[in-house]
Amino acid sequence: MTDDRHLLGRRAEEAAARYLEAQGYRVLARNWRTAEGELDIVAERDGVLAFVEVRARRGQAMGTAAESITPRKRRRLLRAALAYLQETGATLEPRLDVILLQLTPGGRILSLQHLPGAVEE
Repeated sequence: MTDDRHLLGRRAEEAAARYLEAQGYRVLARNWRTAEGELDIVAERDGVLAFVEVRARRGQAMGTAAESITPRKRRRLLRAALAYLQETGATLEPRLDVILLQLTPGGRILSLQHLPGAVEE
């Protein structure tokens, strides 16, 4: 990943974490890694454990952020979430969310959309 894309990803994840905290979520983990994949953010609110995939796009040339979550990516997210549950022993109700960010070419956030339960089996 280029430095520019890495910086964009970090900026998007930071904005998503701040948004979740402002909505009353408690961020438990960021960039949690397992052999199954990576979870961008793990957060808890009201007895629900949200595994949050953060997707950011500058422009529409490569499709929208939502379109970037392929069936393969969904499977990896599900496996990573299951690994988190097994490793931590968490007993909260799990849910796979997506946060979509639209950015200017310079990286400024134009919009942020939280889609609870957007990733399903």
